[in-house]
Amino acid sequence: MAVANLINGVTNAVGSRDSIVIVDNFQSIRGGRTLDVTGFAADEIEAGHVIIKDSNGENYKPMPVTGESYAALPVDHEVAGILVATIREDKPLAGIMVRGTVNENAAKYAYPEAVKTALEPLVVFTHDKA
Repeated sequence: MAVANLINGVTNAVGSRDSIVIVDNFQSIRGGRTLDVTGFAADEIEAGHVIIKDSNGENYKPMPVTGESYAALPVDHEVAGILVATIREDKPLAGIMVRGTVNENAAKYAYPEAVKTALEPLVVFTHDKA
């Protein structure tokens, strides 16, 4: 399925699992943030991705990944929240959830315990029953 983007022509639709990963979004960072995607290899950053920020809180970026899992949190960074909707790497305008519920079984990468600890109890990590 393709959607018309009146500015840049036709692009592929993204975010097919967004509403499954983000169960409830009760509070986000007002106005969202533009992410620094320097070094991020994927064309899309999927809903549910961990968003981090540098220690002075001015530079937001997707948590780095290695293979099929999150890499270690970079030095002088902290967890900021969870990406609300899938975005393209070339348009990294992000809604960042800071209070809500995430279906961790539907997320692309497993959440490290350190991420859960940093965000709980405001972000609840749950899963669908099999």
